[in-house]
Amino acid sequence: MSGHNKWSQIKNKKGVADLKRGKIFSKLLRAISIAAKSEANPEFNPRLRSAIDTAKQNQVPLDNIERAINKASEEKNLEDVVIEAYGPEGSALIIEAITDNTNRTINEIKSILSDNGAKMATQGSVMWAFEQSANGERTAKFPKNVSDESKEKIAKLISAIEEHDDVQKIISDLAGN
Repeated sequence: MSGHNKWSQIKNKKGVADLKRGKIFSKLLRAISIAAKSEANPEFNPRLRSAIDTAKQNQVPLDNIERAINKASEEKNLEDVVIEAYGPEGSALIIEAITDNTNRTINEIKSILSDNGAKMATQGSVMWAFEQSANGERTAKFPKNVSDESKEKIAKLISAIEEHDDVQKIISDLAGN
């Protein structure tokens, strides 16, 4: 009769929730570390201030935020990586990641892309299809409509890429996205 008592059920639900929360915390703290690399004072670093605000909204403890800022000032090995890719029906994807090993991250994402019928693009071949606003957000200049089958493939691809620990954000040129 194992697994039928109340504690067992709570433990299993809490374990799944904690795992999801830990992944979110990890991504947010990496974003803080990379932002704090150039300037550790959020008053003079808008990118850091934004990353801290996002972390606070997701209930990341202040101790963890301060530790990430201190770690960034001590270690300078984190890097921003932007990967451009084409998915099903030529849909454009921009993948933003923060990593301590660029080669490893690029190869792992390349593998995920090829497993899902997508391919990496050369630097600049996808970026032209997006415009960047003053706050740093990228949006598609020419939103693309694709078939329902391709939308499912793209959703599966994006889901697989988002599971990678280094990936922070994925932007696509799909209409209504």
